[in-house]
Amino acid sequence: MKSLELLIERIILSSRWILVVFYLGLAASLAVYAISFGYKFYKVAINVFQYEESDMILAILGLIDAALVASLIVMVMISGYENFVSRFDEGEDQVSFLGKLDSGSLKIKVASSIVAISSIHLLQIFLNATQYDNSKLMWFTIIHLAFVVSAVLLGYLEMIMAKAKGNKDA
Repeated sequence: MKSLELLIERIILSSRWILVVFYLGLAASLAVYAISFGYKFYKVAINVFQYEESDMILAILGLIDAALVASLIVMVMISGYENFVSRFDEGEDQVSFLGKLDSGSLKIKVASSIVAISSIHLLQIFLNATQYDNSKLMWFTIIHLAFVVSAVLLGYLEMIMAKAKGNKDA
């Protein structure tokens, strides 16, 4: 009976390595997204003298948005691997946040990134406000505010959890 329990525990613990498939998929999607970014940048670069100022701002916001999404992918990929699969070996190319992002702080960083991405999209929408009716503008703003409130609440809950953990240890 004890050997069956040990076998089950080993299978469950070993199953975490299945997550590697997801992280490798994220790495591949990051490469595809980098190609897409390169194409967007190329389109901006060849049309730089044809853009109006507002069009240039929109194009640059699109590039910033892409960089934020790429950073989000990297953050989830690296910290997810670190938290759920295996620790990275110490090395000279060590990223400063490795080993410091637990699942709670990762959620806050992801929520903050989503708010930043949503802010950029909302700014792009408001720069083209004449293309939208007031009802759509209102809903875009409400959805963005829902992201903001969610991020703030996640941060608040994480703060409460940190205080409770600190008090328990004391």
